[in-house]
Amino acid sequence: MISIIILTKNEQQDLPGCLASVAWSDDIHVYDSVSTDATVQIAEQFGAKVTQRPFDNWAAHQNWGLKNIKFKHEWVFYIDADERMTPELVQAVQAAVASAKDQVAFRLQRRDFFMGTWLKHVQTSPFYMRLFKPQHMRYERLVNPISIADGPVGELTGYLDHFPFGKGIGHWVDRHNSYSRFEAQQIIDNRAKGGSFSLAKAFTAKDFHEKRYHQKELFYRLPLRPVIKFLLLYVGKRGFLDGKAGLTYAMLQSIYEYFIVLKTRELEAQQAKP
Repeated sequence: MISIIILTKNEQQDLPGCLASVAWSDDIHVYDSVSTDATVQIAEQFGAKVTQRPFDNWAAHQNWGLKNIKFKHEWVFYIDADERMTPELVQAVQAAVASAKDQVAFRLQRRDFFMGTWLKHVQTSPFYMRLFKPQHMRYERLVNPISIADGPVGELTGYLDHFPFGKGIGHWVDRHNSYSRFEAQQIIDNRAKGGSFSLAKAFTAKDFHEKRYHQKELFYRLPLRPVIKFLLLYVGKRGFLDGKAGLTYAMLQSIYEYFIVLKTRELEAQQAKP
């Protein structure tokens, strides 16, 4: 009834748990970015179908997978190796597909865990579009891609549990150091395509993509953006209610934002050279 796609790159530690949480599906696909550890062997031993493709950027990689992987079922659930479907979510997903009318996708809530704590408040957004019909879904942005469905989107109950620090703080920092390079390049690309910035259009533009460009550009132009990011998460979203984990996570996100600031400046300086 529902196919599964799992994105991987050297996920021998987390993949077994992820596969166990989706074992109810009879069509599991591991979409691998040419791992050098035992990821592929683990997937094959579990009975999953493996497709490999060198990673270029998030949107291009995910769009290629949805277009070229031969899924058995009309509906697909997307999950990362460090995520787990709860039994309640499995039931909700199956019920949604069985009763779907004009919906082409469903949005769900994810719980991020850090230091043994559910980051209930400090998350930027807990909602993600993960159940969909592939032909009606596409992704945009080089990193942290935006899910765009070309039809009605429903809501699911139950939680998708996420353990982003399962491989340690060092792994998280290394990964987000890589992400920041893509974010900086995305900012440069947006400015090249979007033209001059307009504060008015950030709030009044009728075209969704135009409005989103100017809203993002407004945030990118804010002074002391890493500090603002920390205050938004820790104070604005009440991350302090998540205790020590909330404080640490907000600080890490602020550092990540500063990586983006520095790399954007670096790219701009490189472009300015004759």
